[in-house]
Amino acid sequence: MAFRGIRDADPLDTSVLVLQDRHRSHLVDTEEFQEVLHPRQQMRAFLSMWRMDPRIRPYVIRTGFYGIYRLGHIIIDWPLITCLVERWLPETYTFHVPVGEMTITLQDVAIILSLRINGPAVTGTCVLDVAGLCGELLGVIPPDDAIRGSAISIRWLCQQLSTPSPDADEVALQRSARGFILALMGSFLFADKKGVHVHLCFLSLLRDFIQTSSYSWGGAVLAHTYRELCRASLDRRRGISGCITLIQLWSWERLHVGRPDFGRAAAYPAPPFPHALRDDDADVVPVDVADGVDNVLPVQHGVEHEGEPEPALPLGCRWRVPLTRVHNPSGVLLLYRDQLDAQTSDQ
Repeated sequence: MAFRGIRDADPLDTSVLVLQDRHRSHLVDTEEFQEVLHPRQQMRAFLSMWRMDPRIRPYVIRTGFYGIYRLGHIIIDWPLITCLVERWLPETYTFHVPVGEMTITLQDVAIILSLRINGPAVTGTCVLDVAGLCGELLGVIPPDDAIRGSAISIRWLCQQLSTPSPDADEVALQRSARGFILALMGSFLFADKKGVHVHLCFLSLLRDFIQTSSYSWGGAVLAHTYRELCRASLDRRRGISGCITLIQLWSWERLHVGRPDFGRAAAYPAPPFPHALRDDDADVVPVDVADGVDNVLPVQHGVEHEGEPEPALPLGCRWRVPLTRVHNPSGVLLLYRDQLDAQTSDQ
């Protein structure tokens, strides 16, 4: 697809890119669009409110979301996200770069986040009996001020379900696990415009944990991420929601722009080359994702925890270590734009 050049980002032929007149790249040279997009992800706030009870860990592992919990909060480079959104083409679902087009694939989601990408699609209805559904699967009925449409407050979930009683039975622990996974979805995977509510359509899919683990959650996350990239790229949007961490980690693995260096070169594996995305046996992650990035140790994959084998961690956990910016400055939107404009095929 031909474009005019660095100085003029408009395409030569608009028969395919029919939304170009609404795209934020059309106004990239104006002062109005020197601002970065606003954050919409609340993973750090969620982890500070809800520390996982060890008794619900087997249920989280069983559903396939434990890797997301261990990945935890990664500081978002918002100028980098903004720069990528400026190059997102909603007509083709790709990032336009000088050497061609790139996109986030299902394989990227499976490796970076360790989410399942095959199996039944994540579907459901938005017409819900909120009281009946919450009463059955969470054991508590939310008040009106905790509900917004068909979405429920993540803070309310934390207040009600984060601390099961010491003598809680299996049913109570499963309800707490459902609340934890639901809040994890709303804070990380399917964040809404403010990142403080999560849609209850996901709750009905958490009824049977074995069935939950069979769904293509990776496909759902990728589709949601595509939709949010399309929305953010059009109509002068000021924010972006969805799984922002996936976009950033994909960029760090695939592109040289904005990629940080590991703080202790001898202790941590080097970032992979952009064309060689693969899992690594030398993952290093925090003891607990809520403890911060300074408390790290190697993780042994496959170790059993209270009878439940701990799964291999996602590739994204390699970035859960102290990072430096010695060789690659960060947080500068104009610099990122220039670096992408000058990108070559070997980068």
